[in-house]
Amino acid sequence: MELYPYWLSLKLAFITSAILLVISIPLAYYIAYSKHKAKFILEAICTLPLVLPPTVLGYYLLITFSPNQGLGAWLKNTFNWQLAFSFSGLVIGSIIYSLPFMLQPIIHGFNQLPKTYQEASYTLGKSKLHTLLNVLIPCTKPAIITGCILSFAHTLGEFGVVLMLGGHLKSTRVVSIAIYDEVQMMNYSQANQYALSLLIFSLITLMAANLLKSRYVTG
Repeated sequence: MELYPYWLSLKLAFITSAILLVISIPLAYYIAYSKHKAKFILEAICTLPLVLPPTVLGYYLLITFSPNQGLGAWLKNTFNWQLAFSFSGLVIGSIIYSLPFMLQPIIHGFNQLPKTYQEASYTLGKSKLHTLLNVLIPCTKPAIITGCILSFAHTLGEFGVVLMLGGHLKSTRVVSIAIYDEVQMMNYSQANQYALSLLIFSLITLMAANLLKSRYVTG
């Protein structure tokens, strides 16, 4: 059994989760506390990957990043940067596809905080940024950790987006693609090893997330 797909999957999951953490905190803060009436549109767009088939998302990303047309052609001609069938493309696709798994727990964490936390901070003359960094984020740490765990696990096991956007190249052959390839070659023993490892990891991840959730609710 090759170890490279594991390394590539872990690398993709770590990078994706790190970028999503930076993106999701300010985005969740805006969705949770903004009084703008149209914010539900933004939340719907960010949540869309939850209900959209991954092959559909992967297809549109493949068309968008194609080096023969549109944005993909411009990136290729201007920066010599090809996103389709590349690890960079997988990162962008994974960020879009796993966004709800990071964003929703953090939004929920912000929504569960008493408004008095903000009000007390503002009363002391603290800015919104100071309040976010030193009051709200520390109080939502369990929710943020849960979001990191879920987005990491989801990225690690994603298939449709990776297959459409990355193809069957060695540079994009993550564990989920390795399982598919082994099954195609009727090498069920190797496929089972890959699949079992993902199953065990996913179970451990969900147990950890549920433990954090229970501590957050009771604490």
